[in-house]
Amino acid sequence: MKADILAVLLGKVRPFRGDDEPSAIGKLPVADVVAVGAMGLAGDEQADRTVHGGIDKAIHHYPADHYDWWRGYLGDVPLLDAPGAFGENISISGLDEQNVFLGDRFRLGSALVEVTQARQPCWKLDHRFQTKGVMAQVVKTRRTGWYYRVLEPGAVRAGDALDLIERPYPDWPLASLFGLLIGGEAKSRLADLTALRDVPVLAETWKARRAKLAEQFGAD
Repeated sequence: MKADILAVLLGKVRPFRGDDEPSAIGKLPVADVVAVGAMGLAGDEQADRTVHGGIDKAIHHYPADHYDWWRGYLGDVPLLDAPGAFGENISISGLDEQNVFLGDRFRLGSALVEVTQARQPCWKLDHRFQTKGVMAQVVKTRRTGWYYRVLEPGAVRAGDALDLIERPYPDWPLASLFGLLIGGEAKSRLADLTALRDVPVLAETWKARRAKLAEQFGAD
């Protein structure tokens, strides 16, 4: 599996709601080569590092192919005219939550990255699109995007390739993972909840989520 990178995007922290609420969700494409390190792309910022960024969420990828669906759902929204509407760092066609798996390792330009979790949406998506229900539709349709951790630093630019190197956990497509931990499926999938305990590449916050659900529903 190999795809060309359509855009590499960076964002700066700035007021989000016209008041003091800070956010860096407004990310813009850059043409230059961007260094990739353990904390993500050089020059990219996150306002609240307790829930955004960090080792397990160093780079956010949102599928470009989802934009057509969102245009059908939201109508003519200028945000959807270019990559970056969902705060993504990487835009690519041909990959989505059905064919990307937890633990997939990709060569991103010259860097090596690993899929750690699907993106858990927050209220900022509704505010960004000025429409209620965007966050809910992300959950319902599993059009979530995902995060990478950086295993080997390197550099990337638009036009480089994202190349699948290894798929160690082929039982865990991201749509299924999201449904289990966020989408309300845990009670009916106790065996999966137990099996996920043995997948070490899962992001630490989602390991805690798995453990909480396992305790709640009596899984191992």
